[in-house]
Amino acid sequence: MMEDLQEIIELYEHFHIVADKGQGLLRIDKFLSNRLENVSRTRIQAAASAGNILVNDHPARPSYKVKPGDVISILLPHPPREIEIIPEDIPLDIIYEDDDIIVLNKQAGLVVHPGHGNYTGTLVNALAYHLKDIPLFQEGKIRAGLVHRLDKNTSGILVVAKTEIAHNRLAKQFYDRTSDRKYIALVWGNLKDDTGTITGHIGRNPRDRTKMYVFPDGKEGKPGITHYTVLERLGYVTLVECKLETGRTHQIRVHFQYIKHPLFNDEEYGGDQILRGTTFTKYKQFVKNCFSILPRQALHAKYLGFKHPVSGEWVQFTSALPEDMNTVIEKWRNYIVGM
Repeated sequence: MMEDLQEIIELYEHFHIVADKGQGLLRIDKFLSNRLENVSRTRIQAAASAGNILVNDHPARPSYKVKPGDVISILLPHPPREIEIIPEDIPLDIIYEDDDIIVLNKQAGLVVHPGHGNYTGTLVNALAYHLKDIPLFQEGKIRAGLVHRLDKNTSGILVVAKTEIAHNRLAKQFYDRTSDRKYIALVWGNLKDDTGTITGHIGRNPRDRTKMYVFPDGKEGKPGITHYTVLERLGYVTLVECKLETGRTHQIRVHFQYIKHPLFNDEEYGGDQILRGTTFTKYKQFVKNCFSILPRQALHAKYLGFKHPVSGEWVQFTSALPEDMNTVIEKWRNYIVGM
């Protein structure tokens, strides 16, 4: 009997199939299209061309003939269509674009893809309009071209694929952790060490499924690894650079909460309270003013590096800190001078 296990891994689908003992010889693209719901043969062929289909741990071409007992793994970069995507003329801050990829600077407050009450006004709606002549975006898929994401109130760099082959090859890089991502964060407190690594399995909070939670014993969730370097110590807050080794939902935010240094003004993870400092009224007002200037978590995706999915060359992009974070950081610099 055929064994078919499906696991949704963030923006990817991973399928594991074992062909039964009575399986006749059949092209693998046809074999998989017969067994995977809502997955076209074109998507399967693109996955094979990108090296995302393994048979007995070896990459397989679309023409490979499945044999009895073959162990097949397939990684697809996006789940099937969930809702209708309406193209919307929303301005995009484009850093770079060619025939295969588009690199964007996402502003804080912009939701990446529809869901949870945000069915319009998202980055995907904007991409559906901007790339309306591109076949990948004409199909109305909710995550067309996306291989990673940023939270609504996190700003910074995103790469989006414009073709199926680019999508598959980029998805494999992010899944294999060969891309390079760096973030800038302002966190509460004075970190003990100049550099460090935060580890801890991350999963849904058992008490609030909208939030994530660190399970230190590793019995639940998925492994999360965040490396950090202190950039500047600003009294009661610290400016850090974070390098992701894994890409879990809310990873930086929940990891810093876990070590008791939540991100500045992170409402979901306790950073929107005055966690360090004095009891003076003047100080409390200063922090509240900072919260007003930066009404979101202090997190920015500053750097993204990866192999171009077609040329194979290493490409890298940077994004300057947005005005709200810059202004608050400067206010803290001025504040500690007067301490």
